[in-house]
Amino acid sequence: MKEFKPVLSVITIVYNNVRDVERTILSTLTQTYLNIEYIIVDGGSTDGTLRVINRYRNAISKIFSEKDEGIYDAMNKGLAAVTGDYVLFMNSGDEFYDNDTVEKVFASAPNADIYYGETEMINEEGESLGRRRHQAPEHLDWASFKYGMSVSHQAIYVRASLAMPFDRRYTLSADIDWIIRAVSRAEKIVNVHQYVAKYLVGGISKAKHWKSLVERFGIMTRYYGLFPTIANHLVIAFNLGKYWLKHRRTND
Repeated sequence: MKEFKPVLSVITIVYNNVRDVERTILSTLTQTYLNIEYIIVDGGSTDGTLRVINRYRNAISKIFSEKDEGIYDAMNKGLAAVTGDYVLFMNSGDEFYDNDTVEKVFASAPNADIYYGETEMINEEGESLGRRRHQAPEHLDWASFKYGMSVSHQAIYVRASLAMPFDRRYTLSADIDWIIRAVSRAEKIVNVHQYVAKYLVGGISKAKHWKSLVERFGIMTRYYGLFPTIANHLVIAFNLGKYWLKHRRTND
């Protein structure tokens, strides 16, 4: 039987992040899996980010550097440039969990439409903050996101034919809509049962966070209905309270 070695298109979106972008680039370029198409979309950085990217120009498949209309416009540019079999977004500051992560993902099962795993949170120093609050569900389907982003975009490998453009009606929460659409069209979804990504926890203003929650509520209402979404958000609020109390006690 022919060995399963698809081409993975890794897309990194970056804008003025000279501090972290090299860590993401090296995490991608040092993967033991060789069938990787690496695409970087820079939003016209002015802080030296592009100088860092250019150090690795010969090892990067495609580099775009121009002003864009926000992160999802940039992500759509990356998607439009994909020629691989699968797509993964590994944005600036994020990392693969290990150097052999991609190899392990594709070795877990052949020809899945989607592969997914767990995500570890890290701080600016690269120190572990533990697993993200949402544990990856044992089985993933379109309803798995009714309580929030159950799988982060750094931890989900999507067959390129299922990776439709991001809906730019949403400026902060289009990723959850994108993943729900991909999962809804997928037939074979594989949980690799391992950590696959490290997510850099970043600061987001309260105003933007509130807007993202409003957007997310609208997306969930669209897929799950108004009254179920209201009920699900009561569950989300309860679980957030439990999580906050647990970690408050841990830190006291």
